[in-house]
Amino acid sequence: MTRVDEQPTPYLEIDAARMDSNIARVAASAASRGVAVRPHVKTHKCVEIARRQIDAGAAGITVATIGEAEVFVEAGCDDVFVAYPLWVSEAQAARLRSLAERATVSVGVDSAEAAAQLALAGPQRVLVEVDSGHHRTGVAPDSAGTVAAAARQAGHDVVGVFTFPGHSYAPDRTTTAAADESAALAAAAAALEAVGLPARIVSGGSTPSLAASLEDDSAVTELRPGVYVFGDAQQWELGSSRPDDIALTCVATVISHAGGRAVLDAGSKALGADRAVYATGFGRLLDHPEARIIGLSEHHAVVEMGGPLPVLGSRVRVVPNHACNAVNLAYTFTVLEDGVRLQWRVDARGRNT
Repeated sequence: MTRVDEQPTPYLEIDAARMDSNIARVAASAASRGVAVRPHVKTHKCVEIARRQIDAGAAGITVATIGEAEVFVEAGCDDVFVAYPLWVSEAQAARLRSLAERATVSVGVDSAEAAAQLALAGPQRVLVEVDSGHHRTGVAPDSAGTVAAAARQAGHDVVGVFTFPGHSYAPDRTTTAAADESAALAAAAAALEAVGLPARIVSGGSTPSLAASLEDDSAVTELRPGVYVFGDAQQWELGSSRPDDIALTCVATVISHAGGRAVLDAGSKALGADRAVYATGFGRLLDHPEARIIGLSEHHAVVEMGGPLPVLGSRVRVVPNHACNAVNLAYTFTVLEDGVRLQWRVDARGRNT
């Protein structure tokens, strides 16, 4: 971490007090219900932030790729879950073996074939992924036992089941997604029990469904939220983050008033191009809640302000639609903490394999 002075825009900025408050709030809520938090670090890709999450009580971390796992294990994280149905090559198998020598590493599988392929890495600690309604990856909950038995046959230590209730990313779906998650995980755990494999870990969670998942009386033992650490425009619109909770923004300069709109120097190469079907724009302005980014190109954001235009040359704080995508485009964060401006690296930037 180094001190930085005024810097050219656009750049990603973290309000450390807000971020730490988000971390502490979720940690306390989960602890009060006896549920572990295993945050998904693909959101921030930053070792310093992972350390803060672990210091706040996180049971370990979640990653999406072997490359992300390597970065965080090298930095000292000793309990890592690759929450992805891996299909490993010989080279990836060697990387998994190396990781297992330095940390407790768990990986996801969702088929008997993938479990057999994973044997290239030797015996692994695995969780079976089940589909709880997102319809992306994962087996039907009742089939989890079949995959688990195949994984055991391939020599792996089957420790539990996991799911991602990604259909919570829709208006008015957070509560129903949490209920779907609970039912799917309960059925999957029962399917493992039926083949003689108790589910020691029952893992779920997404940021939109987090509050409902914690209130639900289910068998879940851990939750894996990611975006909660920062918030973003999607969470703002879904109601899972308040504007006062949002810790990550992209600082941009107003470069034009063409067409009676504010035009910023932060385009898709700084903000990411995600726009969910329910989103009201390509991003929002934290200090102008009525404003919406209505047009986005590589280096321009066109903003319908709904009020007076910010003066040319002024700076505004843009809330990206999807924090994870914006972070993956950056090399560093500018961090405001205790009146000091610091720079933190996006350590796992580009580690997508």
